[in-house]
Amino acid sequence: MTTEHVVAVKPWCGVDISGDSGNFCPGPSALVQVEIKNQGEDAFKHELYGDTITVERRISESAGGSITLKNSQGRKIGSKREDLREIVEYFNVSTAIDVENPCTIMTQDKSREFLHSGNDKDKFKFYFKATLLQQVDDLLSGIDKQLQDANGLISHLEDSLRPAKKELDELQEKIKNMEVMEEMSQQVQLLRKKLAWSWVYDADRKLDVQHKLIEKLKGRIPSCQAMIDQNHHKMEKLNDRLAAKKDEISNMMERTSEVRRLKEDLQQNLSMAVKEQLELTGEQERINRQINNMVKQVRSLERQIQEMHEQYQQNTQAEENEMEERLRELQAEVDKANVNIQRSKEEEENMQQRIAMLENEIHQIFIQIEDVDKSNRDISSRIREIQMHQRNKELEHGDMWAIAIETAVGRLLNAFIVTDHKDSLPIGSNSLAVPIGRINIPNHMLPQTNHPTALSVLHSDNSTVLNVLIDMGNAERQVLVKDYEVGKTVAFDQRIPNLKEVYTSDGYKIVVSTFKFNFWVEVNYKLKEFCRFYRSSAQTILPPNKNVRAGRLSGSFDDQIKYLEREASEAKLKAQQGRGQKRAKEEDLTDLRNTLGNMKRRRMDLERHCRSKELDLKDVKKHLSSEANGADDSNLDDIRQEISKLQDEIQEKKALLAKVHNRVKEAGTKANEPKMSLENLCDSAKTEIEALAEAENELMMIERDLKEAEKDKKHYEGVMQTKVLADLKNAEAGYRELEHSCQESRRKASIIIPEGEIEALGCLKESNPETLSAELTRFPESIDDLRMLHEKKERKISRKLHTYKAFK
Repeated sequence: MTTEHVVAVKPWCGVDISGDSGNFCPGPSALVQVEIKNQGEDAFKHELYGDTITVERRISESAGGSITLKNSQGRKIGSKREDLREIVEYFNVSTAIDVENPCTIMTQDKSREFLHSGNDKDKFKFYFKATLLQQVDDLLSGIDKQLQDANGLISHLEDSLRPAKKELDELQEKIKNMEVMEEMSQQVQLLRKKLAWSWVYDADRKLDVQHKLIEKLKGRIPSCQAMIDQNHHKMEKLNDRLAAKKDEISNMMERTSEVRRLKEDLQQNLSMAVKEQLELTGEQERINRQINNMVKQVRSLERQIQEMHEQYQQNTQAEENEMEERLRELQAEVDKANVNIQRSKEEEENMQQRIAMLENEIHQIFIQIEDVDKSNRDISSRIREIQMHQRNKELEHGDMWAIAIETAVGRLLNAFIVTDHKDSLPIGSNSLAVPIGRINIPNHMLPQTNHPTALSVLHSDNSTVLNVLIDMGNAERQVLVKDYEVGKTVAFDQRIPNLKEVYTSDGYKIVVSTFKFNFWVEVNYKLKEFCRFYRSSAQTILPPNKNVRAGRLSGSFDDQIKYLEREASEAKLKAQQGRGQKRAKEEDLTDLRNTLGNMKRRRMDLERHCRSKELDLKDVKKHLSSEANGADDSNLDDIRQEISKLQDEIQEKKALLAKVHNRVKEAGTKANEPKMSLENLCDSAKTEIEALAEAENELMMIERDLKEAEKDKKHYEGVMQTKVLADLKNAEAGYRELEHSCQESRRKASIIIPEGEIEALGCLKESNPETLSAELTRFPESIDDLRMLHEKKERKISRKLHTYKAFK
């Protein structure tokens, strides 16, 4: 047999009851277990049963059955039917199977047959019973009848007990009042006496504590003074060591300065000697080069004489014809080479012009990149400056009225801006010293509209600024609207009094101009107003000013920061594009320079080839002329004279070279002497420099120790003045005040009651005056507490009566 019940007791706590039993087994008995979830705020005796309540019932043939209640751990809690009934009533669950419910006795086939064949009335009765609505209706009818009977009985009982209860309450109240009043008066008198001497004893305790504190502070003075004297002696010793070390360092500095002067002199002599040696060595090399060049010239002339003799002996008529043919070929090659060289020079000039133009473009791009980078840095610094000075606040309407306010009173606000400090001085000297408050404008003089005015959205700590805006700018009569259509309606259709101008959020100005004409008549030589005539408003609309400074009246700078960030990103993009163009131009420039270098190398090769051909042409012409005129003996004599002249010059140069060589040796010997002296001086001065460095380190350590000692001395002196002596002085002053207070309290307490009598009453010296004062003040407050309790209970009873009436 399997039984399962699911009942939702309270959805909030999620309590449900589920039953689980084993299958029915043939035999003398069967066991049924029902597990109830016991969780949530409305759990039943959670500390006893836990999260699960298990109900076991054993059914047998011989007996009716037994009930066992277990907790979540399986431990037996009870076996009485009263315990099970208490659980059922708490969860409002029925444990029995309702046989009248058709769902419990009908099978699926019977249910399907009933649903298909039954009429609507039978189906409704089935639904009414199956959902237990019939049972609930019967229960409600019975409960209603029971409530009526109970209410009648309660009313009868209350009526019968009311007179006696009233009399009893009056007597009890009188008795309690008398007892409380007598007890309270006695306790108040006793507490007043105890409180008087309690303040005396408390003052004595404070005097003892203060006396101990004074002794403790006096004990700190010797130790603190000892530390001050110790640091003072330490400072004197360090000052003596510091003076001696400074004298030592000054003497060492004098010796070191003398050594440095000698070193500088030796270095100067050494540099002059080395310079002279280098000059002589250069002159020696120059003479050697001249001698070698002269030797080469002599050999060339001798070889030329030899070639002339050989050429004269070997020339024939055929050779002359061949030489002429060779002369024509060389001339043609020379002309062709000159043409190629000229063309190459023109190409080089064109290439140089292109390179110059490209270099100019690269320079312009570089200047643009620098300008963009500078602008980016300025924008970044501006953004940082705005972010540093930005106020983190949120306005009610944001910055929607910034442009409108700038258009309305922006020029008037410029009157408060001075150029420099010089202009602010006469303004400050001429300003009024008396305080002037803000102008109070009556409501009937303001525009009667729901839209804000320029004065209402402006905030200033200076009343003078707002007064000027009201007096000179009529800011209280300037109305702010969202767009043009609303502004047109406010300005021309609604005819609002005291309205001067309307400004839109995007800067449009709508001027409200009303013309008034007054007619006067003369009566008894006096003018009296006869009538008034008003002309309708003229529709004047002005566009927003393009040069308006809309950002300075903003409550936040988010839009300006975003605009500057966009400009910064655009500047970075331009800089990147410029750098890309610059790299491309530089690559083109490198290619053009390489091309120009190749052109120059080709031109130089052509020029070299052309010079060789010209030399060959010159040799051929010279050879032909020598052939035509024969061997010219005069030329040979000139060459021989030139050779002899060169040989004489070579001998003179060799003699000069020997003299220069001797001078070089002398200069080397002269340079070695100051060099050796400088090395010896450096070795001797090294020890003194090391000693000076060590003395300077010792001086720095002494100065550091002196500063620390001075710092410690100042610290202990400050502790002595600010902590020890000041605290001691305050403690002594407090002790005198407490002593005077104690004497005065003792005198007053003795007037109230002698000390011997208060000790007999049981007033301890350890009693706390604050506690006694609280008890004394609590007696007058007891009646108020009783009244509050009475009101609380009365409210509780009234709520219950209201609940009972609702049940009725």
